[in-house]
Amino acid sequence: MKDDKDKKRTKGDKETSSGSNVGVGIAIGVALGTSLGLAFDNLAIGLAIGIALGTAIGTSIPADKNKDDE
Repeated sequence: MKDDKDKKRTKGDKETSSGSNVGVGIAIGVALGTSLGLAFDNLAIGLAIGIALGTAIGTSIPADKNKDDE
């Protein structure tokens, strides 16, 4: 018998679709962090703050679980 761990994951699984907005948040955070870092002449701190805020924003945006249902 195969374990449940061997099952193939699909798009509808919570584990694969729940983190989809984190990448978007990080991308936005990197863009904002870069611009702030360049404005304040400290790129490293700007990127670090941007990635942290982007990750927080990305996890707070709810993922659309049922796009096909509407």
